Amino acid sequence: MFQTTNYSTDLSANYSLLSKQLDALLEGEKNVIANLSNAAALLNQFFDQINWVGFYLVEDGGLLLGPFQGLPACVRIQLGKGVCGTAAETQETIIVPDVHAFPGHIACDAASQSEIVVPIVKDSKLVGVLDIDSPIKERFSSEDAEGLEKFIEVLIKHI
Repeated sequence: MFQTTNYSTDLSANYSLLSKQLDALLEGEKNVIANLSNAAALLNQFFDQINWVGFYLVEDGGLLLGPFQGLPACVRIQLGKGVCGTAAETQETIIVPDVHAFPGHIACDAASQSEIVVPIVKDSKLVGVLDIDSPIKERFSSEDAEGLEKFIEVLIKHI
């Protein structure tokens, strides 16, 4: 049974623990939707000062809303559009300190101020992106990017 964890002040250690929790949580389950749902819930429990966390999955040459935690969201995003579409197209993690300064930002929730998007690539093929929004500017750091990229490496084993 999963229990809420009180994380330490060491962000790197917290991300290491988070990835281990994800691996244990998804062990033995191969259903992509179930695993992405639990991954989104785990991240929602892990982060403070966020208002949305979830996945967009590649479908029909664009991104389709997948499992998430938060308010209703944009359903489809074109590759190259907004932060998610740009991260998907470049297959690089993007940290946006102020979403209002990002050209072409797609505002699904007016409360969002900053964002991080991490591409999910399995066997050299784009599967989707992890998207996390915050109502606070400059919420995400390079340490968050590194920790979330390791989280995605674990997730890829289970999807």
